[in-house]
Order: sequence, then C-alpha cells, then structure tokens
Amino acid sequence: MDDIIISDIVRSLNGRDRGRLFIVVGFPKENHVSIANGKQRKIESPKIKKLKHVERVAGSDTRTAQKLRTGEKVTNAELRREIAGLSIESDESDVSMTGGN
Repeated sequence: MDDIIISDIVRSLNGRDRGRLFIVVGFPKENHVSIANGKQRKIESPKIKKLKHVERVAGSDTRTAQKLRTGEKVTNAELRREIAGLSIESDESDVSMTGGN
C-alpha cells in the first residue's frame, strides 16, 4: 500500500461513500485517516476511516495541500476546488487516451 500523507487525495473503497474522492486531513489514531471533501464531509467534521478502506489516488502540491500540511486553516471551498481540479484532469486524460470520441 502506498504511504498516505496529509493532503493526499483518496478514494473510499467501502461504505455509503464508496467511490467518492476525499482529501486526507489527519490521522486520529493508528491505521485510521480523517477525510473530508467539503461537501458531504466538511473539514469541521471529517469522516474517520480505516486505512484499508481507502486507496490513494493522487498526491498534491498545491497551496491548499501546503496549508493542510502546515496546519493552516483550510475552507470547505478549497477542498472542493482541489477535488474538482483532479476530476477535470482525469477527465481530460480519459479523452486523450480514447482519441476524444
């Protein structure tokens, strides 16, 4: 399993939120992560999931990611933008791989 760090984007593998993208905002206890996406799960009340129930999708080196890693305040809108940016990038790469049809 890839090492997951704060600010990584992960996909939920189990539960009602299966398939949704989240950002890691903390590690509350061993083998668990706190995740939020700014919509269903706000930064103020992140979801706690076992590490085995998430998979790392991407790392990030944006300003939002840096703020998370340094402990600065991050808004829900920033989390949503971060995830939307990844979704747009993956959609573009899907189009280029399929020839745009």
